[in-house]
Parts: sequence; structure tokens; C-alpha cells
Amino acid sequence: MPKKAVKKPWGGRFQGKTHPLVEAFTSSIEEDKEIARHDILGSIAHARALGRARVLKSSEVSLLVRGLTQLLLQAEKGKLILDPEYEDIHMNIEVRLEKRIGPVAGKLHTGRSRNDQVATDLRMYVKEKIRDSQDSIRKFQQILVKLADRHVRVVMPAYTHLQRAQPVLFAHHLLAYVEMLERDHLLLDHVYAVTDVLPLGSGAATGSGFAIDRKYLAQQLGFSKISANSLDAVSDRDFIVQWYTAASLIMMHLSRLSEELILWASAEFDFVELPDAFATGSSMMPQKKNPDVPEIVRGKSATVFGMLAASLTRMKSLPLAYNRDLQEEKPSLVQSVKIVKSSLEIFTALFARLKINAQNMRRAAEEHHIIATDFADFLAKRGVPFRKAHSIVGKLVREAHARGKAIHELPEALLGIDGKDVRAAVQARIDIDKSLRAKNLPGGTAPSQVRKALSAAKKRLGKI
Repeated sequence: MPKKAVKKPWGGRFQGKTHPLVEAFTSSIEEDKEIARHDILGSIAHARALGRARVLKSSEVSLLVRGLTQLLLQAEKGKLILDPEYEDIHMNIEVRLEKRIGPVAGKLHTGRSRNDQVATDLRMYVKEKIRDSQDSIRKFQQILVKLADRHVRVVMPAYTHLQRAQPVLFAHHLLAYVEMLERDHLLLDHVYAVTDVLPLGSGAATGSGFAIDRKYLAQQLGFSKISANSLDAVSDRDFIVQWYTAASLIMMHLSRLSEELILWASAEFDFVELPDAFATGSSMMPQKKNPDVPEIVRGKSATVFGMLAASLTRMKSLPLAYNRDLQEEKPSLVQSVKIVKSSLEIFTALFARLKINAQNMRRAAEEHHIIATDFADFLAKRGVPFRKAHSIVGKLVREAHARGKAIHELPEALLGIDGKDVRAAVQARIDIDKSLRAKNLPGGTAPSQVRKALSAAKKRLGKI
């Protein structure tokens, strides 16, 4: 028997059936699975609001809420099967509700449009995922702090232009990423505040024609504010753009860390060793241990950046109010949430098992005249203008490099016209440990400052 044609919620205006290609092309059912629970919660609140407005009888509200609660339990258990024949999540819920409770299900959509309905669902979804992301950020920060604390004495080169610059504590380096992630966490608080505005009650474009208590709806659904303009409320996706912005920054920071991890794990650096469980091999070269995890994280960052660009491009030419273009936000929104979550989770697990080659790090920090700046600083502290001190030490570095020696190994005859000050610097036996201790100011890499920073991070992040 041929399948019975599905009745459309808007079908009264039309004759004939929708073309199958249009059915498939306009369906959003795959992405709607992610907001099924939010849609049902929104419908429960709306049903109660209709009762408070005396649009529905108390018996009808009870029946609607009971049926919707049963569907909610199914959704929470992952047992709510959505039929693509019904176009979107909203109609799937309404059809299943009608099968459970009968014709009164048709009253649920009174005073509501799918425009304000989906806008509400998406805001509820984004709010939930923001808090999930913040939790994932905290867990990764805690692992970084734990790793830094465990290796608080390890010294490595700090780099500028990917050239060895000055000695730095490895813990100080890790804490730089803790700070980046802290900014991400703070930005997500802002995005949450922007998202925490209830659009339900805005109708299709101009507001509901029924006396629905929107403040009551906001309270029921956990929103702190209600939207001030119905046209804006149903067409606004700025909160998604801002989510992409925050997600892009998170992924950019993880991508920078990925790049460093890839370099550190190479034979040329050999600063760290990736755990076997977080690396792969080559199908041809038996000796290879490939850093696939950080490479994929680095690659996924570009995907999220593209979503931000796509969303801005999509929004830039839309007239008020709702346009179906906005449906295209759903797939990328869901994907971006999964990318951020999985990237943070896998880095948390990887860094918890990362092996640090402390001797190789220190050896690299002792080479290439890395404390030359400290020699120049020493001269400056003795009254030599820094530009002159810089020039003096630069010439010494050039000479030492040509002879394959460190600065302090040069013969006294080569110490130049300012030999007295230079000899004093050499005699001071400046080394990487003295270099580190000299950076003893807030935010510096001196061991005492790094311990203070670790203590502050532990206090901020809670139990580690």
C-alpha cells in the first residue's frame, strides 16, 4: 500500500503534495535530534502558560503536560524516534503527542510559531553547551596546572620567531595556556549572558495574539530576561555567532598548543614523548610515531573558523524577520559544539599522560648563547646604556659563535674596549638559573613567581 500523505501544519493554503526533493532538501530532522529535549521542555512551559492565560482548561494542560513528559523521558533515554516525513522536531513532537493524548495536542501550538519555538530551543541548547564547555575548559586547565606543578623546576628555552630566546620554566610556559583558557572561560560567560534571553512569545514576527505571561515562561525555562522586540527575537542568531567566536578562540588556543606539541615531540626537539595510546604509526615506515591527535585538533580549528565566517556571511543579507536560511545554523552549531568538547577532552587525557624529557629541555636552554640578554642587562645595571650594552654583547656572541664557545669561555683579550664591565659580567657567572631568578616580578618566570602563579591557579580552579 502507498504511504499515506503527511498532513502539513501549513497545508490549508496549498493544493497537492510537496515534491519529494523539496521534502528532503528542507528537512532539518537530523540536527533537530540535538534539541528534542529542549523543544519538549519549551512545550511543557508553553502549555502551562496557556493555562495561566485561560486559553486552555486545566484538564487540557494536565493532559498536554503528561503526554509531553512521557515524550521527554523517551528523549532523555535516546528512544524518541523522529520521522523525516514530519519535516522537523516540532511536528514530530506534535504528531507523537496527538497519538498519545488525542486531538487536544492540536491546541498546543496556540499563540506560538515555529519561529519563536526554534529560537527558544536553540538558546536553551547553546546555554547548556556553554556550561558544558566551561566545565571541559576547567578540567583541562587543572591537568595543565597539575603537569606544571609536577615539573616546576624544569627549564626550557622560550622562543620568539621560533628561535631560542631566553630561559623559561616549563611550568611558566604551561601556565600561559591556562591564562588563554581562562579568557575563553570568561568570554563564554559573556556569550551565556547574551544567549540568556527568552524569545518565546514573539510569535512568527510581531508577537503572540494571546495574553501569555512571558516572564512566567522565562522563569519556567531558566531565562533571566525576555526579548524586547519580536522581530529581532525570531531572527536573531547573534548568540550563535558569538558562540562561534568563543569556540574559534578556544580552538585557536588549542591549535597553538598543538603546534608546539608537534614540534616538541619531533626528533629535532625531543622535549616530550607522546603516549602510545595517543599516537599512530606509519603504514610504510616502522620507526614512525605520528602526532595525529594534535594534528587533527589543529585541523579542526580551521573547521570552526569556517563556521564563524559562514554564519556571518549567512546573516549579513537577511531582512527582518525570520528566513529559512537560518536553518543552516543548526548543523554547524551542533558540529562546532562536538569539536570543542572532543578537542578539550582528548587534550585533557593526553596531557595527563605526557612524558616530559626534562634533560633535553634544559640542554636546549643552555645552548645558543641564550643568556646573552642577561649579560646586556648586567652591563646596563652598571651604568652602560642598554643600546651600547646590546652592541657589546652582540659582538661577543658573534665571536663566541665563530669559535664554538660560550661567552664566558672567551679569552680576556677578546673582551673589547669595555673589558672591565664585560669581565665583571663573566666573573658573575651568569647562568640560566640566575637568569630565571632575575625575572622576579609578577608575571615573570622566576621560580618564586611561578610558584605564586601555580598557587593562584589552584585556588581559582579548585581541587586538583
